[in-house]
Amino acid sequence: MAWFPLLIVAIGLVYVYLKWTFSFWERKGFPYAAVNIPFGVLDSVRRGKRSFGMAIYDLYVASKEPVVGMYLSLRPALLVRDPQLVHDMLLKDFASFHDRGIYVDEKNDPMSAGLFQMEGSSWKTMRTKLTPSFTSGKLKAMFGTAEAIGDKMIAHLNERLAKESGGAPLEIEMKSLMATYAIDIIASTIFGLDVDSFADPKNEFATISKMVNRPIAKDILRGTTGFLYPGLEKLFNRLGWKQEGQERMRELVHRTVDYREKNNVVRRDFLQLLLQLRNTGKISTDDGIWSAETAANNLKSMSTDLIAGQLFLFFVAGYETSASTAAFTLYELTQNPALLAKAQEDVRSALERHEGKLSYDAIQDMKYLELCIMETARKYPALPLLNRICTQDYPIPNSKLVIEKGTPIVISLIGMHRDEENFPEPLTYQPERYTEEHKNYNPNAYMPFGEGPRHCIAARLGKLNVKIALAKILSTFNIETRTELREIEFSVHGIPLMPEGGVPVRILKKI
Repeated sequence: MAWFPLLIVAIGLVYVYLKWTFSFWERKGFPYAAVNIPFGVLDSVRRGKRSFGMAIYDLYVASKEPVVGMYLSLRPALLVRDPQLVHDMLLKDFASFHDRGIYVDEKNDPMSAGLFQMEGSSWKTMRTKLTPSFTSGKLKAMFGTAEAIGDKMIAHLNERLAKESGGAPLEIEMKSLMATYAIDIIASTIFGLDVDSFADPKNEFATISKMVNRPIAKDILRGTTGFLYPGLEKLFNRLGWKQEGQERMRELVHRTVDYREKNNVVRRDFLQLLLQLRNTGKISTDDGIWSAETAANNLKSMSTDLIAGQLFLFFVAGYETSASTAAFTLYELTQNPALLAKAQEDVRSALERHEGKLSYDAIQDMKYLELCIMETARKYPALPLLNRICTQDYPIPNSKLVIEKGTPIVISLIGMHRDEENFPEPLTYQPERYTEEHKNYNPNAYMPFGEGPRHCIAARLGKLNVKIALAKILSTFNIETRTELREIEFSVHGIPLMPEGGVPVRILKKI
């Protein structure tokens, strides 16, 4: 029994540690959420009842204070609820909140160094260099590729209608359909690879997407440690415990880059722009220049792994968010026939003004469809939360409270977007709320793509791809809801806001 006193001492030390850790906000004088040891606000995530983002949303709804101390398991963090304070943190006081505080190790694990994760001067330099990738001219150059994939989607639906419907409306699970469309769009416009996931659902990109999103314990753990415990994620990678989907992507990028360089292949896609950046030190602001000739000094400013890290980020962030946004929009339109009729007429009249062709300019002319996407992004923000790390002590304005350097900051986008103090009738789908004559919301509370210098750099590309898909479907088919359709529930897996069980919609070819 010599071990018994040691056990008592160990239990006592654990008890003291937990009491000290979970009294952090009380000691600092902040309002705080009810303490749940040892999982904190994430207890519902542990029990498989809520996703990470919806667990934070629950706390947002239960609280009324501008800031609320909480615990992300053993890590104290601050939920910021006040839209003005959020706006200041992300914009005016950006210098105090310029990093996300999640795992990144550019030197030893360049695949982790996507623009989303990068910090400090590394982030600022990369952001500045990547910005020319998303000009209107660059998007126009990629438009034809995206539109052709939209045509493949329509051909796939027409084929299914002919085989399966017998002239009756055909039920389509829109989230899966849009995910297939988005995977092909990103494979082509980002990587320059032609895949057809409608005909070959087991292609390499579709396989990687399944690896990234599979709801198994190992992958869920790796998906959260980088956010909650960056040091632990660094240890995992130092031990060689790589994420399978990420490694498959790295191998794919290396093969593609090697092929292009050996065969002098130039394509109008994002990978080409990254090669241009690597070889010349910059991305050309001339929208007609896509070549990637190596600079005279032959020094390459980026490793292929770092390029792969950027591409992996855009793939993961792009296909799931675009697919969910498009599917949620169709769901809401089928629930509101009057709004659906407006959206269909908006698409029809825009096409008529552009000689019946779905061009880049025609897409920009679909103003009501733009409002619909804005409202979908409010009610169903693809990323339901934002996070930052406090990079220097920050006195909260009009308060005696000070946020200490190193404190994780969490912002519930879905909380602010569904708060009736920010948006009247927040659960009602109202695209017109963004028009000048009906504007009645708090603009500081609307930020589906983030705010300030770290807002989503590819937001315009994502919205363009969503609009192409919606315009194709609305101009080709009549759509309707299933009469017994339930309210959408959200998946308990991962951080992005995803529908549980999909989004079933009925389609019928227009006469």
